[in-house]
Amino acid sequence: MPETPRRAVGIAANRYGNRPTMKDVAARAGVGLKTVSRVVNGEPGVTPETERRVQEAIDALGFRRNDSARVLRKGRTATVGLVLEDLADPFYGPLSRAVEEVARAHGALLINGSSAEDPDREQELALALCARRVDGLVVIPAGDDHRYLEPEIRAGVATVFVDRPAGRIDADCVLSDNFGGAREGVAHLVAHGHRRIGFIGDMPRIHTAAERLRGYRAAMEDAGIAVEDAWTSLGATDPWRVRRAAEQMLSGPSPVTAVFSGNNRVTVTVIRVLAEQSRAVALVAFDDLELADLLQPGVTVVAQDAAAIGRTAADRLFRQLDGTQIAPERIELPTRLITRGSGELPPAD
Repeated sequence: MPETPRRAVGIAANRYGNRPTMKDVAARAGVGLKTVSRVVNGEPGVTPETERRVQEAIDALGFRRNDSARVLRKGRTATVGLVLEDLADPFYGPLSRAVEEVARAHGALLINGSSAEDPDREQELALALCARRVDGLVVIPAGDDHRYLEPEIRAGVATVFVDRPAGRIDADCVLSDNFGGAREGVAHLVAHGHRRIGFIGDMPRIHTAAERLRGYRAAMEDAGIAVEDAWTSLGATDPWRVRRAAEQMLSGPSPVTAVFSGNNRVTVTVIRVLAEQSRAVALVAFDDLELADLLQPGVTVVAQDAAAIGRTAADRLFRQLDGTQIAPERIELPTRLITRGSGELPPAD
């Protein structure tokens, strides 16, 4: 005789997507909707016994307050979006965490995603966040034209750009002093006797890469050193490209005696190449990196404060949302030269 199918009970009886409502709570507790609303929102006017019954019904049903509907009635969604370049880049970890901490202090939830350095993906992601009615956006730009955000900004979406300025619109941005930091790092190599100094950086269209190259050239000009074409290389940060650039600079009749690497991804590959050299080559890196102090010698770096950048950007964002900020500003935070040994090596020849 075939077995009669059993009706699922408890949580399994609910179909996915059918969340319990306040009406369900009211029915289970034997009270009115207004009473449930008062308990859920912490309002007065409910006896302890009634509150206990309502809370037991909430726990039994797994009810959760619909904050989206609640905050929409107030004109805010209590969410902000963060568009990063690459979630895997260690620079963005402390930056993202700092933005999240500020958002949490303001009772807001952070939603983030990665553009993968693709301008089209950046635009798609930023507009998708706006379509979900985020109150504000923190954007690390991949592209150089942000006019697509003008309608959103006019509609009240607070917007702050980080690490790189916005393109073709006037908006708040929070940056590191990329030019000054690179200039100081290269001047440090010059002060230790180097005249043939290589620069390996990111894609030239990226603001940070261009500014760090400009700082390199300024330091070399300050020292009266003419930069040869073979000493500079900008492009993708993939290991193969960086390795090829470093090996070319380190070979030939007049190889460089020092390298200034433009970011942490470049630095990792440069360290591997330098470890294979038969002579000591000095290195100063833009961006600190994990375990840099444990290498032999330790890596001298121009360090950014990623957390301070994130906090400053988030503070600017919530100032916009509070209506206490008027004109957009460009804020540049200082970098810090940390000497550990690799940048203090003298020229090998």
